[in-house]
Amino acid sequence: MSKKLKIAIVSINQPSLNSACKLVRYLEDYEVDVYGKKDLKHNLETLKLYNKLDDILSPAWKAYDAIICILAMGAVARKIAPFLEDKATDPAVIVINLALDKIVPLLSGHLGGANELSDIIVSRIDGCINFISTATDQTNTLAFEMFAKKNHLKIKNLKKLALISNTLLNKKNVEVQTYQNIFDTIPNKNNIIRVDKCTSELCVNINPFKSEHLSFEPKLFFGIGCNRDTSYEEINEAVLIFLQKHNLDFEQIENIASFEAKADEVGLLEFAKKYNFDIKFFNEEEINTLQGDFSPSSAKKFFGLKGVAEPSAILVSKYKELIIKKEVYNTKVTIAGAV
Repeated sequence: MSKKLKIAIVSINQPSLNSACKLVRYLEDYEVDVYGKKDLKHNLETLKLYNKLDDILSPAWKAYDAIICILAMGAVARKIAPFLEDKATDPAVIVINLALDKIVPLLSGHLGGANELSDIIVSRIDGCINFISTATDQTNTLAFEMFAKKNHLKIKNLKKLALISNTLLNKKNVEVQTYQNIFDTIPNKNNIIRVDKCTSELCVNINPFKSEHLSFEPKLFFGIGCNRDTSYEEINEAVLIFLQKHNLDFEQIENIASFEAKADEVGLLEFAKKYNFDIKFFNEEEINTLQGDFSPSSAKKFFGLKGVAEPSAILVSKYKELIIKKEVYNTKVTIAGAV
């Protein structure tokens, strides 16, 4: 897993605390707290004591990324039931037996990371078996939420995921409205059809624009060109108008870019600093060797370039796909968008 997870290991008696002490050794690269009853023996530097499970589960639900329980699965199911909220926000809940040789990702297998963490534990404990119950994993079917998680795509309309997943499990087609460069990164495209526009409810939207369908939004990358001495205020206003026109949010912007001749533009640098963008500047060779059908640009006359906004947007972007051609604001600022 990419980040250092906060993990709670919950024991209930001396045998499960003994197992917890052993399990900690396999999770040394994580931030781990072990919970147990008082007056029990252990070799841990610290043990978080509790009297009743009900007392710790409520705060643990919000405080930890994953909760590993070394107790009966039925008891775990009953105890966590009052805290279940949403698959997008519930922590991973895992149950493992005393012998540490059988593990069950019980809750939040995909988005919460229970399946992934269980796989990691299995890889570290000889003979440990992972019992994953999610159907997409068992049938090697594309799980869109895992694709989104791995590619840092924002998920919208998550309640429609079950219909999409069940359709794929039933070997029926699902449309995906997206760009070719993004589509090419999707693994296991069985029963996946790329479309330019959704034609049914069995459709997934993978682009930054608002949709009523199950959506996974990639980050935006803007290429920005400007006249000499264009102010921060003028650039900021142009970007806000651009976003409003295309029904996009400022938070969707990951980064911005421009031509290297603009690297000393005070207004552009102030804009980047204001919003904490790690602005990138590309040179003539990088821009002119880029293949693409770009809009006519005055940069050809002044700099011998194919363009500034469109090529810069593509070069700084993740998927190298131009999705909004350049637009000019107040004859001073040009903006283009890519993913």
